[in-house]
Amino acid sequence: MKILYIKRNTKYEKRYTPKMGELTTKVTYIKRYVFGFPVKTLHKYQKTYFGEVKSCDDSMLFV
Repeated sequence: MKILYIKRNTKYEKRYTPKMGELTTKVTYIKRYVFGFPVKTLHKYQKTYFGEVKSCDDSMLFV
C-alpha cells in the first residue's frame, strides 16, 4: 500500500452559470490521499456544453 498518492475522480454535478443557467456537467476532482484518506483537493475542473475544459471557480454549485 502506498503512503502518498494522487487520484482522479469524475462525477456528475448540477452547476449554475449566469449565462447558461442550470446545467448538469461532469466535474473531475484531483485529490491527494495519505494512507487511503483524502487530504486535499488539488484541482477541480469541468467540461462545458461546448466541449471546453475550464476551472470550477467560474460557476456556482446549484443548491
